[in-house]
Amino acid sequence: MIFDLANIWAALIAFAVLTYVVLDGFDLGIGILFPFAKSEHERDVMMNTVAPVWDGNETWLVLGGGGLFAVFPLAYAVVMPALYMPIIIMLLALVFRGVAFEYRWKTKRWKHVWSIAFFAGSLVATFTQGIALGALVQGIEVENRAYAGGWFDWLTPFSILTGVALVVGYTLLGATWLHMKTSGELQSRHTAMSWPLAIGTLALIGVVSIMTPFQDAVYFERWFTLPTAAWSSLVPFVLFLLSWIMFWGLKKNNDVQPFLAANGIFVACFVGIGISFYPNIVPPSLSIQEAAAPDKSLMFALVGAAILIPIILIYTAYSYWVFRGKIDETAGYH
Repeated sequence: MIFDLANIWAALIAFAVLTYVVLDGFDLGIGILFPFAKSEHERDVMMNTVAPVWDGNETWLVLGGGGLFAVFPLAYAVVMPALYMPIIIMLLALVFRGVAFEYRWKTKRWKHVWSIAFFAGSLVATFTQGIALGALVQGIEVENRAYAGGWFDWLTPFSILTGVALVVGYTLLGATWLHMKTSGELQSRHTAMSWPLAIGTLALIGVVSIMTPFQDAVYFERWFTLPTAAWSSLVPFVLFLLSWIMFWGLKKNNDVQPFLAANGIFVACFVGIGISFYPNIVPPSLSIQEAAAPDKSLMFALVGAAILIPIILIYTAYSYWVFRGKIDETAGYH
């Protein structure tokens, strides 16, 4: 082939996963922030900031998972048995959270119960996503093109740490989103909360980053050996710059800057993970080329993706444009 279809699809799936993190991260973060609201009315306002877009955000999770199954079947067959438990719990939590989102608006007597359910679903979904990420980073044992590890290999101190880090990070995204979308006391409270959440997120990123090279010798080599070390060394600089932009925006009470910078931090971390993984799709040993479907299948799927992905992007961008600006606390989406 004139161009490498497997790498193109790896980039598309990485893009889908990153887009999901950027779009659904603040959504889950709002649920985690529910216990800190002073009233059900405040929770109504918080939910109304994402009500028009929350279900569309999860489209990218379906695209990432479905794309992995279609174009990297071997990777899917290895990853799923290794991560059955956290992935199933995550999906159930997302479903439970979606039910809570809708039911909460239809009842008064049980509204506080569904508020708790929305918080629990958001927290569990986020934590299990972080655990799955940590388990993937620490490596999956593969023998004879099949998963060769144990049932609980995903549960380690490192994966629990990444789970906690993602909870704090998504909560930061939620707080900066509410800083951008609300006003008055609700905005002020989440602006104040963004400071310790940002410090906690950066501290946890630092700890995870220090531990990551020691998860596998391949990571250590890529981080500290040229030419990949030249790229990995840029990530801390970019994180420092984005952190400064975020804190400056919070200090100057800029509505948009902290949220965009917080998402930029997630993008930079994602790039750092990509540098560690490439050219493997399942670390430490299963490469993109080994896991890919035949070229004819990749090309067939790529034609559909070339049509659907721009449509989804246009629709998503239009939705956010229509519902841009501060939310009116006296009138909501529901």
